[in-house]
Amino acid sequence: MITVTEIAVKHLQALLAEPGRSADGDGLRLRVARGGCAGMEYQMQIDRRSDGDTIVDVGGAPIYIDADSLPYLEGCQVDYSDDLTDSGLKINNPNAARSCGCGTSFEPRQEGRAPTYDPALDGSVCGGSE
Repeated sequence: MITVTEIAVKHLQALLAEPGRSADGDGLRLRVARGGCAGMEYQMQIDRRSDGDTIVDVGGAPIYIDADSLPYLEGCQVDYSDDLTDSGLKINNPNAARSCGCGTSFEPRQEGRAPTYDPALDGSVCGGSE
């Protein structure tokens, strides 16, 4: 399962407490999809639960993960960074063979296969989805 740092829990609780949010059903949707600089990208949004979701409840702030994304996220940690130039929720993923410089995409680790490497994707051209 995934873990969530204390600072990320506090940030998520604050997000879900904003006006217009439903205290009964809104949560963080954490998804992995094809795209980004390294092949797979993280997607996060406030959403409602869907059938088949795995629910991680952290301090009353649910995180919803669909069945297709779950294998890519097993064992990951959700953290929050408040850096001047790059604040927000971050994923620390042990399933990533490598991550792009912007931190929003990754190449999944595959048994018996070395990660591909393209120096052009080391961060200088990163920008999330292409």
